[in-house]
Amino acid sequence: MTLSDRASWHRRAGLLPAAYLAALVVLAVAHPLLPQWRWVAIHLLMLGAVTNAILVWSAHFTSAILRVPPPGRRRGEVVRLVLLNAGVVAVLAGPPWVGVGGAAAIFAAVLGHLRWLAARLRAALPARFAVTVHYYLAAAVALLAGIPAGAWMLVVDDAGRSRVLLFHAHVNLLGWVMLTVLGTVLTLWPTVLRTRMDDAAVAAGRAALPVAIAGIALVAAGVLAWWSVLAVAGLAAFAAAVLVTACPAVRAARRKPPESFAAWSIAAGAGWLLVALAVDAVTLATAGGPDAAADRFGAALIPLLVGSVAQILLGALAYLLPMVLGGGPARVRERTAALDRHWPQRLAMTNTALAVFLLPVGPYVRITTSLLLLAALVQFLLPTGRLLLDRR
Repeated sequence: MTLSDRASWHRRAGLLPAAYLAALVVLAVAHPLLPQWRWVAIHLLMLGAVTNAILVWSAHFTSAILRVPPPGRRRGEVVRLVLLNAGVVAVLAGPPWVGVGGAAAIFAAVLGHLRWLAARLRAALPARFAVTVHYYLAAAVALLAGIPAGAWMLVVDDAGRSRVLLFHAHVNLLGWVMLTVLGTVLTLWPTVLRTRMDDAAVAAGRAALPVAIAGIALVAAGVLAWWSVLAVAGLAAFAAAVLVTACPAVRAARRKPPESFAAWSIAAGAGWLLVALAVDAVTLATAGGPDAAADRFGAALIPLLVGSVAQILLGALAYLLPMVLGGGPARVRERTAALDRHWPQRLAMTNTALAVFLLPVGPYVRITTSLLLLAALVQFLLPTGRLLLDRR
């Protein structure tokens, strides 16, 4: 595959998460007309923007880490992305049983992705950063466990719904998204900082993976059986895994402090992840039962989705898209400058608005902070759209 072919692929593939993020902006304007807008917003971000980005970029990093050339034809990736997005549309727009079919399509896409990752890992020579692909494999298994729970909730509403909801949310967010993030940041973070990787980073990644997987398993079992002590222990284990991987990342940042939107957005997302885990642990520990825990889960969900997932996604895209679209160093610098424009204002506005939103404030303050968060997203999407649609 030539560089121009690779750039063309990433230009087209990059439009997918950008389109879902743009749909979030539209939803924010039209949400009074939609009774289930919160559920739609969560799935536009998670199933739409984040899952498309993970399928595309985990395949990219797997090929780079294992030193195997990307396929000359991307027929398999195209099929998986078509299945994924057809499934997302069915889940979001269809009646319940159509949504179940959509969940099956998403399951098939992720299963195909898992098989592709495993085949690449088996065929490759030993590689120093192969642990990243192990994170991707574990993340895909977690999502395959979470999808049936989501499909079940589309058609069944019984006394066990709150437990299944908590299982679905934790397995998908901590497993599918955060395991992928932890595996990717191992190599991406020093690259974003333009410094060498810390000597202990690979060992930390290897040590953290089984701890993170065990933590997710404990959380899943704890919320399903409603043994809150077990679930909180799982969250503590997962937080410990995050801290293990964070130590070499912090040392790298001390050598070369962050200077770009990508670096600071990823760092802010990591900070909000720890905040969300702490809030989640307190919520589960103090809830009188699964129904109360599900009702109060929004306290952890907002910092996790907006503060962590969204900021890490935007930071990663801000660094990766200018790099893969080709055109030489001058074009890369030009694109990066466009995506970094006004980044201190955007970053400060996003994180201040989110912090205020989470305080016990009145409705008008919440509306104002929501609009500020929306404005920061639009400020990112406009130059991103121009970058992806520019054929130079």
